[in-house]
Amino acid sequence: MTLFFKCLLGAAAVLLIALLSKTRNFYIAGLVPLFPTFALIAHYIIGSERSAQDLRATALFGLASLLPYAVYLGVVYWLAVRMPLPATLGLATLAWCMAAGLLLLAWQR
Repeated sequence: MTLFFKCLLGAAAVLLIALLSKTRNFYIAGLVPLFPTFALIAHYIIGSERSAQDLRATALFGLASLLPYAVYLGVVYWLAVRMPLPATLGLATLAWCMAAGLLLLAWQR
């Protein structure tokens, strides 16, 4: 049942993004993926199964994980007027993966 609830949350987010993208305030669709749906789930699981200190560490790592997302958005912003959409999103995703890999390496040290 909990898996079904998680699927419904994801579907609701996609539906909201699709609806908002058709309005004159289309840019608000970019805010929807930042709603902490999955963070709430992860924090609940970690908070109920591990220590408060572990939850704090997870929250701190979550803050650091904004850096790869900022890299992704920066690449999208820069390439949006220079390349076709598939190339823009593909390269932005590659940049996110590289930044996330660097974050993981730095975090483990």
